[in-house]
Amino acid sequence: MAKTQKTKDSPNEGGNVSKPSRVSTDAPVNGLVEEIIGRTGARGEITQIKCKVLDGRNKGRSMRRNVKGTIRVGDLLTLRETEIEARRIRGSRERRGA
Repeated sequence: MAKTQKTKDSPNEGGNVSKPSRVSTDAPVNGLVEEIIGRTGARGEITQIKCKVLDGRNKGRSMRRNVKGTIRVGDLLTLRETEIEARRIRGSRERRGA
């Protein structure tokens, strides 16, 4: 009996199959800055904020984001995506049971 050799498919075979991207392809949406949580980044150049999504699929959702540059409560942001939320800053104290 003859043995058949298993071979790996080359990347060019199988057609053009692309990976789905993690970031949604929806249009950018506006967000309103509700609260400034604190500073982060290696040199403190990033500000972590809480913002409320004003339109789009996640309308009304309050989420944590990292912003570079000057920012104040009440500013409008243009969010390219609303799926991914920033991680909490270590050591920051949040209000409990607002």
